[in-house]
Amino acid sequence: MPVTEAAVLDALRAVKDPDLHKDIVALGFVKNLKIADTHIAFTVELTTPACPVKDLLRDQARSVVLALPGVSRVDVEMTAQVRAVGRPELGRAPVEGVKNIIAVGAGKGGVGKTTLSVNLAVALARRGSRVALLDGDMYGPNVPIMLGLKTQLETDGTKIMPAERYGLQVVSMGFLTQDDAPVIWRGPMLHGAIQQFFRDVQWRDVDYLIVDMPPGTGDVALSLSQTVPVAGAVLVTTPQLVSLADTRRAVAMYRKLNIPPVGLIENMSYFACPGCGQESDIFGKGGGERLATEMSVPFLGSIPLYEPIRAGSDAGVPIVESDPDSAPARAIISAAERIAAQISISAHARRAIPLTEVR
Repeated sequence: MPVTEAAVLDALRAVKDPDLHKDIVALGFVKNLKIADTHIAFTVELTTPACPVKDLLRDQARSVVLALPGVSRVDVEMTAQVRAVGRPELGRAPVEGVKNIIAVGAGKGGVGKTTLSVNLAVALARRGSRVALLDGDMYGPNVPIMLGLKTQLETDGTKIMPAERYGLQVVSMGFLTQDDAPVIWRGPMLHGAIQQFFRDVQWRDVDYLIVDMPPGTGDVALSLSQTVPVAGAVLVTTPQLVSLADTRRAVAMYRKLNIPPVGLIENMSYFACPGCGQESDIFGKGGGERLATEMSVPFLGSIPLYEPIRAGSDAGVPIVESDPDSAPARAIISAAERIAAQISISAHARRAIPLTEVR
């Protein structure tokens, strides 16, 4: 008896997305199903190329179909189409060419926020996503240094063309000022610059626009919330008590601005001595994870102190690019995958709400 399309789809209902808690047929992930005698071929279209369980879903899909009577071969192609979260109740116009805006912030300076912004962006790009990086720290624009970029932004006559490095589209105030020139602006000028960086740049088919925020809870965060629909915020902290206290305030600020926290990353979690291998908890231990639990924010992972991270940032070569198999790089890549998963969950939840219910 020949294999039917209904039988294949019924078998695939056993494969469930662990984040969206539905089967891949109900989610509409199964595409281009073709049956040629005993040979079955289909595509599974996920919601992000950075899906941490992509290989597991592929293997499960192949296994359940191969178990059907009369099937001798199963070919599964894995693709992805990132969905936009969209927050229509905010009344903020989407940014042309951008699906999801993710703010990376911190309650205080010195916690490695820009280093993580750059590495998270590169990690998402390496996993196949189309990624842009906006340096929102107008007073201390360090993204160009960490990417090894020395350039001047150009225009196509109507819009600013972003710089490019490591598969990223990049815009920074650092491209518009001299290295030693201070930016001395009041709030309204900051607001205008943020508007320009979003609206007047030729962003091209971006899945994730990472915004490296300035530390604290000031004007740029307020302008961001008033200017564009933000999918969520990633908070960076260290285990140190003063950092945790400021991070608690930052989480509260983003929630007050109606920007949901996507998750929290604990940076500089420990130092592993390269000579003896002993781990030292220089800034304390486990504070970030405890804070995430306390504030009901997803914990995205711990990143250790690692000298090559600093060296790579100074040289303009992010650690996930120079040494992707190192333990710190793998931790950052894992955090990036979890961020992508959280954005997919938010996009799915948004689609589950009837438009008539959106206020």
